[in-house]
Amino acid sequence: MSTPDSSLQTVRISLAERSYDIRIGSGQLSDPLAWQGLPKASAALIVSNETVAPLYLERCRQQLLGHYARVDAVLLRDGEQYKDWDSLNQIFDTLLRTASDRKTVLVALGGGVIGDMTGFAAAVYMRGVPFVQVPTTLLSQVDSSVGGKTAINHPLGKNMLGAFYQPERVIADLDTLDTLPERELSAGLAEVIKYGPIADAEFLAWIEAHIDALRARDKGALAYAVKRSCEIKAWVVGQDEREQGLRAILNFGHTFGHAIETGLGYGNWLHGEAVGCGMVLASDLSVRKGLMPADFLPRMRRVIERAGLPVTAPKLGLQRYLELMRVDKKAEGGEIRFVLIEALGKAGMHGADGALVDAVLQAHCA
Repeated sequence: MSTPDSSLQTVRISLAERSYDIRIGSGQLSDPLAWQGLPKASAALIVSNETVAPLYLERCRQQLLGHYARVDAVLLRDGEQYKDWDSLNQIFDTLLRTASDRKTVLVALGGGVIGDMTGFAAAVYMRGVPFVQVPTTLLSQVDSSVGGKTAINHPLGKNMLGAFYQPERVIADLDTLDTLPERELSAGLAEVIKYGPIADAEFLAWIEAHIDALRARDKGALAYAVKRSCEIKAWVVGQDEREQGLRAILNFGHTFGHAIETGLGYGNWLHGEAVGCGMVLASDLSVRKGLMPADFLPRMRRVIERAGLPVTAPKLGLQRYLELMRVDKKAEGGEIRFVLIEALGKAGMHGADGALVDAVLQAHCA
């Protein structure tokens, strides 16, 4: 499988009147074409954080000033621990203070936390205003900016308060990955890796062959990884926008991962780190339930470790893990349900008894 260059690639999310394009490539922030055809309005509000704003806010503002008479900005604190009501209210405070109307366009400039909160604010303010995703991390470019899931965290559960609300466009500039810390890049690779076992066995093999190039920020490799990830997510979301069935497969590793994030306290592990480790546990569970051969677990563990991600889970205790996983959005009637791999490129929802989960935790916690 060849690797393309980093010139413009476009992936279409097909959702009838809510359809939109994902533009992927280098130089997109400075390309006027990337900003053409945005919703008509008199004003726009850029939502960013203290880390990203010094790098990209002015470039984004200059592009928007070509379309809107007024462009305001609100800067939030950086980190998963700030994905909460207080930060969300800062967005609402700015919108109300500037007398923003129901056509005001919100622009999410940042990673997954900023994208999720901006999308939720857009869904709620005046019962819905348009918004645009400008993801600046690998994780947000391949996952959270695409598909319309928006949310904030609650102390008892991750992403438990939110809405399905689609953006008008996603502008993924690969050049923003040049300033991404190594740890954040690895966290994004977790969400890239998950697409292989759930939907595309060839993509998993490609990732294994190119993991060193991805960590070295090779633009051609990153361009292909982002595009293929978005294509798979577009295929899934196009069939199941509101996660009534198929879309749940995108949560491979997330049941364990969300429990790790919540149990340790938001921000101690990055989301991608928790998901990467969660995939190791979910892979083991897939093997123990007889769905996958024994060699699947070391294969997954190896590629996740090579991505620079943790493969050993924190020791929270079986009861604490079960308690946290029962709050997971996939749980039904108190039964914990896991996304497990049934064959390379195919995933499904499965239950598992406590003894099996305990065996997995005993094998991978320290």
